[in-house]
Amino acid sequence: MTKTLIIVIHPDLGSSRINKRWMEELKKYPEHYTVHDLYGTYPDEKIDIAREQALLSGYDRIIFQFCFYWFNCPPLFKKWLDVVLTHGWAYGRDSSYQLAGKKIALAITAGIDEPDFSADGRYKYSLQQLTTPFEITFQYIHADYRPLFAFYGAEHHATTERLEQSALDYIEFIDQLT
Repeated sequence: MTKTLIIVIHPDLGSSRINKRWMEELKKYPEHYTVHDLYGTYPDEKIDIAREQALLSGYDRIIFQFCFYWFNCPPLFKKWLDVVLTHGWAYGRDSSYQLAGKKIALAITAGIDEPDFSADGRYKYSLQQLTTPFEITFQYIHADYRPLFAFYGAEHHATTERLEQSALDYIEFIDQLT
């Protein structure tokens, strides 16, 4: 089995039942998953670009796990994308395209219920549509962008049963990335 890098990006991980539970489940299998807490690693938000690039280079599967709010990612993830995916390393005319062919996916916790993310729903767009910029970004650097994994209704419907099942489903999702 291929080892997978999970980059967790949550500005208040201590208050996130779902992201914490997913991390607990992943950490049960250190031979399969490496969990990298971005806010925990860079509380000052000063990202070590060389360290991040070296970390990415060591994996063929990379998952970005984050909470979805204001219809986007946490600010440290945006900064990470801007500074780590550098010209010449990740993309560009003379680039080595270091992430080319690597399987990349998003694992998102959304406070809003899934039906609200639809053409007829409250927010008019699906989560897949709202995350299109990530898909385009990863395609631009020649990575193999895969469908996302999501937990909907985190604000009001995160029962213990749903939470436990989502942790198992998350592991299955990652293991089936081919």
